[in-house]
Amino acid sequence: DRPGIVHRLDMDTSGLMVAAKSDEVQKALQDLIRLRVLDRRYVVLVQGYVAPDEGTIETGIARSTRDRLKMTVTDAPGAREAITTFRTLERFEAGRRGEGYSLLECHLYTGRTHQIRVHMRHVGHPVVGDQLYGRKDERLNLGLKRQFLHSWHIQFEHPVTGEMIERRDSLPPDLLAALKSQGELSMGRTAAGTEICPRLGA
Repeated sequence: DRPGIVHRLDMDTSGLMVAAKSDEVQKALQDLIRLRVLDRRYVVLVQGYVAPDEGTIETGIARSTRDRLKMTVTDAPGAREAITTFRTLERFEAGRRGEGYSLLECHLYTGRTHQIRVHMRHVGHPVVGDQLYGRKDERLNLGLKRQFLHSWHIQFEHPVTGEMIERRDSLPPDLLAALKSQGELSMGRTAAGTEICPRLGA
């Protein structure tokens, strides 16, 4: 039903996607995702201070029984394994309102619907601007009308040629503006942030 599309992005999530030119390559690339060797990394700005420089969130995820538009963390039968690792790139102090922000790079090992957004809410750090799982206060969302979630880096070995494919995408203007609005409140970048943030245009 979706010719060539190897994986999806949530509505209003920006950035890189992989598409194939033939059914055979599409299936082979989807197999790489199932084998967890197609490397997909996202940049996300979340509410609050994320203390660890890196971590892993591993849960079950299933559709919510209360709101069919949402997914939820659960250990109920039928829940599917979801694994997200993250690295903290930069932290921002709390201003007059809110509790500050943290910029993360998230690495998907599984591809569940809304996975990063659900996991971030689960650990108490909802994604800035997320209209479904996040906070509704526009000031806390830095004026964003969509989630601050961007597919910035993809890497994989081409299943036919064997070539290592690597692509990066800098932040779009709306996300970059939201991030720069917190610049004076930066508490400094981590080692990972020093490496990655300049590549984002940040």
